[in-house]
Amino acid sequence: MAGKAVADELKNRGHTVTFMDPYQLVGKNTADHVGNLYIKLVQRSPKVFGWFYSMGESYRKFSIHSPVYWANGKVAAAMQQYLDEHHYDCIIMTHMFPAHILAHLKNSMALPKTVLVATDYTCIPFMEETDCDYYVVPAPDLSGEFSSKGIPIEKILPYGIPVGRDFTAKYGKDEARARLGLLSGEKYILLSGGSIGAGQMAETVMVLERFLRENKDCHLLILCGKNRNLYRRLNRKYACHAQIQVMESTPQMADYMKACDLFITKPGGLSSTEAAACGIPLIHISPIPGCEQQNADYFVEHGMSVFVGNPEKELLSAVHTLRQGSSFYSMASAQRCCVNPYATEKLCDFMEQTIDLQ
Repeated sequence: MAGKAVADELKNRGHTVTFMDPYQLVGKNTADHVGNLYIKLVQRSPKVFGWFYSMGESYRKFSIHSPVYWANGKVAAAMQQYLDEHHYDCIIMTHMFPAHILAHLKNSMALPKTVLVATDYTCIPFMEETDCDYYVVPAPDLSGEFSSKGIPIEKILPYGIPVGRDFTAKYGKDEARARLGLLSGEKYILLSGGSIGAGQMAETVMVLERFLRENKDCHLLILCGKNRNLYRRLNRKYACHAQIQVMESTPQMADYMKACDLFITKPGGLSSTEAAACGIPLIHISPIPGCEQQNADYFVEHGMSVFVGNPEKELLSAVHTLRQGSSFYSMASAQRCCVNPYATEKLCDFMEQTIDLQ
């Protein structure tokens, strides 16, 4: 998580950090409900989520606050009480909802400096309803888009999406494979549906089975994230397949990216940035409609990934293309040019220099 990356970096520098979900201030059940509502929606009905996202884009035409802004305002009283009882020099947010909560408090109490980190390669709907001191955006060439949506240009910090130190650590494929117990002379494809295990995972595995039959030295590693149903279904089907390994979540995502020869995943902003930081060839599939499609568009436009809209018809061709050395080196070069792997350090440097952190 981008928030955890920043928190860990600040802790390593000797600062005291509280890492929290603001919805927990009104009860753990509320926090769980908000998180699970999103997960279930994108796992089961991504098109419905896409409809809500498109409605959010349309809402930007009106000069009134959105229902999302007012819903987040219901946590404002609990947040005000918490901040009255605890002192902070800065509040860093990697999601829009807590920024909405603080916007409700802007005129009723003195707030510490606030920073909102955008974790998608676009200015998502309702971000302009926040009122933070600074906004970290994924790349310099996106500053204009964020500004055009209502984010003051003087508040924009084009540092990039923060990633953990393990993704930028200087160790190679052999060391990563040794950590994971993988074979040094084989080829590995990593397939992930993100932390929530969304997307056309089962259909993609069926396509890749054909590739594995023709390439006996290649293995497929599948990460199902928090999607227990997907894990049980795939594990039951492929438990005896010598070239396929099915897993749930892992704390060693950086090791898997560094160890593998190809990464196939939905275009989440953070996971795509982590992949670029590791320099792994990247194929995007099954975007959640809305911001993930825009993430994919940005990566493809800058030569940092290949987008496959129909895995059945297009995936194997993309895999074969990226196995060519020229395509791999071209993509790796684009990733190095367009993604700042040290955004975490850049943001923390700025905070130490600009905000008097205690």
